[in-house]
Amino acid sequence: MELTESLTFNHKDRRDIYNYVERHGTVREDEVRRALNLDPTALGHHVAVLRRDGYVRKEGDTLEIAYQEADAEQHEVDDIDFTIRTASQKDLSGLIGVIRTVAKEGSYIEAETVAAMINHEEVVLRHNEVRSRMFFVATVNDDVIGWVHLDLPEAEKLSHTAVLTVGLIPEYRGHGIGSTLLDRGVEWARKRGFEKLYNSVPATNENAIEFLEAHGWATEAVRRDHYLIEGEYVDEVMMAVDLR
Repeated sequence: MELTESLTFNHKDRRDIYNYVERHGTVREDEVRRALNLDPTALGHHVAVLRRDGYVRKEGDTLEIAYQEADAEQHEVDDIDFTIRTASQKDLSGLIGVIRTVAKEGSYIEAETVAAMINHEEVVLRHNEVRSRMFFVATVNDDVIGWVHLDLPEAEKLSHTAVLTVGLIPEYRGHGIGSTLLDRGVEWARKRGFEKLYNSVPATNENAIEFLEAHGWATEAVRRDHYLIEGEYVDEVMMAVDLR
C-alpha cells in the first residue's frame, strides 16, 4: 500500500482494525481482538482480507500497516558505508534520538516539532483519512544517522503539496549523505505526483538555507520575528521547491 493511496473499506470492522493498527504502529493480534471486542474467527477473516488487499501484514502474531517499502539503497563515500531506506517502526527510538540531536542545535524548529510528534504518538509512519507521513532514514551499521520526512496532507486542496524536513547528525556531515537523503525524499514525492515541497527554517540557520538553495529550493516568504530563540526574535525563512 502506498501512502498516497486512498483508503477504502467495505466493512466497518476492517476499517476499525486498520485504524487501530495504524494508530499503534505494531500490535499483537489478540490485543486488537480485545480492544475492538471482536470474535476470534471474525477477526481472523477480516485480517486475512486486509492482508490480501495490502492494508496490513502479519509477522508472527503481530500486525502492522503494510506500507509499500522502497528498495534500500547502499552507498559508499569517503570510506563511509551507509544505507538509505524506508523507516520502520523499529527505528522509532533511533529516529527520535537523531532528530532531537539535530534540533538541540537550536536552529531547526520544524525538526523539534517532528520529534515531539512521533515521540508522543510512538508511531513512525502514518496513513489515515486526515494526513499521512513518510520517513526515509540513513543508517550506518543499522544505526540511524539521518532522516528525511514528508508530511502529506489528505485535504484535496493541499494534496499536491507536502512539507519536508531533513537532517543529519554532525559527525556525518560534509560527505554528501544529507544531499542523498534529500534527493531520495524529493524523488519519492515527484514520482507520486506532488508538485511542491515546503520547508521552513530560522534565518539564523544559514547552513540549512544554503544547503536547500544549492538543491534548487528558493525563499518564498519571510515571517518577521516568528521564532523566539534564546531570548532573541528570529525571522522564519519559508522555502519551497517546485517539482513540476
